[in-house]
Amino acid sequence: MTRPKVLLTRPWPEAAQAYMQAHYDTTVNDSGKPLTPEQLKAAMTEYDALCPTVTDKLTAEIFATPNARVRMIGNFGAGYEHIDIEAAKKAGIVVSNTPDVLTEATADIALMLMLMASRRASEGERQLREGGWKGWGTTALMGQSLEDKTLGLVGFGRIAQVTAHKARTALGMKIAYFSRRQTTADIETAHEARYVGSLEDLAAQSDVLSLHTPGGPETYHMVNARLLGLMKPTAILINTARGSVVNEEDLAAALKAGTIWSAGLDVYEREPVVNPALLPLNNVVLLPHLGSATIETRNAMGMRAAKNVDQFFAGEPVGDRVA
Repeated sequence: MTRPKVLLTRPWPEAAQAYMQAHYDTTVNDSGKPLTPEQLKAAMTEYDALCPTVTDKLTAEIFATPNARVRMIGNFGAGYEHIDIEAAKKAGIVVSNTPDVLTEATADIALMLMLMASRRASEGERQLREGGWKGWGTTALMGQSLEDKTLGLVGFGRIAQVTAHKARTALGMKIAYFSRRQTTADIETAHEARYVGSLEDLAAQSDVLSLHTPGGPETYHMVNARLLGLMKPTAILINTARGSVVNEEDLAAALKAGTIWSAGLDVYEREPVVNPALLPLNNVVLLPHLGSATIETRNAMGMRAAKNVDQFFAGEPVGDRVA
């Protein structure tokens, strides 16, 4: 029996990739580069399923490829803003994602960014590596404590809730949040979380403002000069969500002017390009999209994506179907 042809647009962790190669006629793009639109169009006519990542832009044009063979998109990742879901539906193509498995790892990165930004860790390491550290001093590189400070969460889904739990129990922070819909009373009680009725009010009240929203038109440049201007001059901005949520030019200007204390970013609007205005600033921590980058998490993501592909080709309901 002929096995379905599947394309992995990036190499997967060893165990998950080996599983796919054992069960499918699997091709792996091991170039280390995202596929071009032309390559994606060609793949649509050659494979039965594609397993893309966030770096692959599956637009309406891609889904409109003539004589397309692909019937399944098994996304490697929880977010799927890079996939035109409506175009996929119109083309009759099933799309799945990998929720849940990256929650803990991404929440850990959010906390790491909070600690690094509040304690000037990135600035201190840069100073030391560049030979500028002159030894311990009573007023050198003084940062801020997070204990008893308010963590404002924009969005209150799985990752935000785990971030709240870790920040409250490990760091002694107070929790407030804003989302399009207020969560249930039992979830608020479990996290000792206070709902704030508007993003603007949350920004004004928060000592740390942490972003946990999806990308897309509704959240595009949600954090801009106006919102940053509402924040405390001692406030910290954290983004582990999507780069498009933050206007990076406005953020760089706010950091340079001292409008806010600092920021910690793990995602960027034009990855892998980082806005050059951010690079020379000492009061921003810049990580290369490490949110889910643990061995355990990435393997779990691969196996979750593989399970979705298995279900599709077995004619079963796809558990993580988003289109």
